[in-house]
Amino acid sequence: KQQRFLDHKSSTASTDNTVKRKKKNDSVSDSLISEKDLPILNLLNEAEKLLLSKQTSKAKDAFQKLINSNPESPRARFGKAEALNKQSEEEKSNKLLQECIQAYGEVAQLQNCPVELKKKTLLLKADRQTFLGHLKAALQTKLQLAREFPTDANVVNQLGVGYLYVGKNNKAKQSFERVLQSHPGNGFALVHLGFITKIQGDWKKSIDFLLPGIHTLAEGTQQGKFYFHLGDALHRTNRTEEAKAIYKLGAERGLFRSKYQRSLYNVERLKSRPYWTAQQAKVTDYVKKLESNWKIIRDEAMKVMDVKKGLFVKEEESLKNTGEWRQFTLFQRGKKEVDCKRVPKTCALLEQMPNAIGCKRGQIKFSIMMPGTHVWPHTGPTNCRLRMHLGLVIPQTGDGVRIRCADDIRTWEEGKVLIFDDSYEHEVWQNAETFRLILIVDVWHPDLSEREKRNLMPI
Repeated sequence: KQQRFLDHKSSTASTDNTVKRKKKNDSVSDSLISEKDLPILNLLNEAEKLLLSKQTSKAKDAFQKLINSNPESPRARFGKAEALNKQSEEEKSNKLLQECIQAYGEVAQLQNCPVELKKKTLLLKADRQTFLGHLKAALQTKLQLAREFPTDANVVNQLGVGYLYVGKNNKAKQSFERVLQSHPGNGFALVHLGFITKIQGDWKKSIDFLLPGIHTLAEGTQQGKFYFHLGDALHRTNRTEEAKAIYKLGAERGLFRSKYQRSLYNVERLKSRPYWTAQQAKVTDYVKKLESNWKIIRDEAMKVMDVKKGLFVKEEESLKNTGEWRQFTLFQRGKKEVDCKRVPKTCALLEQMPNAIGCKRGQIKFSIMMPGTHVWPHTGPTNCRLRMHLGLVIPQTGDGVRIRCADDIRTWEEGKVLIFDDSYEHEVWQNAETFRLILIVDVWHPDLSEREKRNLMPI
């Protein structure tokens, strides 16, 4: 779902992981120095040089030696925390990252810790906690920061992000509004407030925040999700040409693969085209199985279509403009749903397709769309899958049913598979006189290696 607050790492305003230095004498900034640091300042600088020259282990030992002889030196403890941070990245060690987080906390606890160093340290601590997935702990760190630095826009912005991570959108909204009260042009607060407003359904108002926010070019504003939601809001408020311009701008700035392909979870080297043949997608066997058994699949779907059974549920991603669109999910994120047993022949057939049922970034589901339905132009979240549509009941009355992917408009045929890349913008119209029923089967992109399939995060 594109409405999630995506990518924890990219959403956090970056903090400088190197110690601030004066240009003239290469010493640490006065605002980061305690009087407890002064007697060992030269030794601190030497240890810092080791860290900057990527001699991480030696730097950590040097800082630890200084801590042993000068336990109240904030800079010594901060240096050790920085060394642990770098070492955890080099060795990809969560254990070292935990030690790093603890070390940052020890710096902030020192009574003689300079104010600016304390702020810097707690921001880094929260960032590392977030990276590790300890979102509630990170929020507590940010709450401490906000209590101690209530007028610092960056601190309050980060508190807002912390609330977003744990799903407290209204609390996050209050944080960003608080920043804008004293800093009306703060781009970071504007885009995040626009994001929240958009997913809460106020498209028009969200534009008033997102549009000026991205144009500030401020740190943290140039992310695909903000351009994505701004373009979508513009489109939904009939500002179509402006939406196209935003998508184009996002592509030019490297936030999207193209103005049409706007997925945010990507493997960049994968081949790309809106529509695919079975041969190109390397799913000829799957297509033959589906097409030769389509009537069996259709008949099972028809038996479970009764609304009272509650198997077909309304689309939940706010993609529908008008009409009614319901879905019955069989597999999701590579796992079999319990109600798959309701259509045993279909599920038995699907279980012969490992690249479909094992697609952690996809779904397999029946989709029924009633007359008068229009689905907004939208994109899927990832380019790591291709989407197969098997036509089961395709009405030919009225204006019919159509799907547009990029610039190419097509329709479905009963008993035939249509394959497209849903990371491209696509749009659907159902203007027939009766319902349309299809089976959606996502499969891994053929260019992915087996290792990548195993290691990619589910979506």
